[in-house]
Amino acid sequence: MIWLQTKKLAVVTAGSLLVALAMNLFLIPANIYSSGFTGIAQLLSKVLGDYTRIQVSLGFLLFLLNIPVAILGWKKVGKSFTVYSFISVALSSLFLTVIPIKEVSGDILLNAVFGGVIQAVGVGITLKWGASTGGVDIIAMVLSRMKDKPIGPYMLVINGVIIITAGFLYGWEKALYTLVTLYTSTRVIDAIHTRHAKLTAMIITKKTDEMKKAIQEKLVRGITILPAKGAFSNEAREMLMVVITRYELYDLERILKEVDPRAFTNIIQTTNIYGFFRKE
Repeated sequence: MIWLQTKKLAVVTAGSLLVALAMNLFLIPANIYSSGFTGIAQLLSKVLGDYTRIQVSLGFLLFLLNIPVAILGWKKVGKSFTVYSFISVALSSLFLTVIPIKEVSGDILLNAVFGGVIQAVGVGITLKWGASTGGVDIIAMVLSRMKDKPIGPYMLVINGVIIITAGFLYGWEKALYTLVTLYTSTRVIDAIHTRHAKLTAMIITKKTDEMKKAIQEKLVRGITILPAKGAFSNEAREMLMVVITRYELYDLERILKEVDPRAFTNIIQTTNIYGFFRKE
């Protein structure tokens, strides 16, 4: 257990470092804006510096914006997820402060693409290990649970506000390059970790009772058990079908490895759900 938590902390640290490197070496020197709270903090820092002469570091603003979000996440999302997400934010803020801002390339398109890719790798591995980079992810999760709607539209609205504001204040060319970064990062995150709000896991295992107990203890999700039979072996087994959110995927993967590493599991996108689905 301690080893697993150590690995998770190491992954969160690596993800935070990659996000900070993408910002300070690619996006900030090119005046390209990130998505989510990092983009909001980036925009606020620049606006304060340009219009009020108040110099506030991006790292400090990012940390400050995430404090109320962390409190919200603690109450509505889950303690473990929120703790690691806040650690991720704190480390990102630290790295953004200590890593010098330096232009690697003078080509704005290269900055937009490579900045988006590196940032997305950091965000993707953090999500894959059961945490987030904070901010918009947690807010979108809470709103999604309250309204039982997909997370995507909420993310789109918040990121759209960042792009439009940046366009009005600093020119539409920068805003368009911000779109390139957002598109690139979204595609990479999709490749590393799913962006689907809900997923259905179909698990074929010989250890039905142990698997059912572990899932219900950790995830508190309803499970449907179906009879299954191997076409080649002619061996009778059982299939457990359970619907989860994408943030529970990490916990489910840990359960599968601990209870039955040989279980055959198919994870598919769930477009919609009718009937009861626990939102809290």
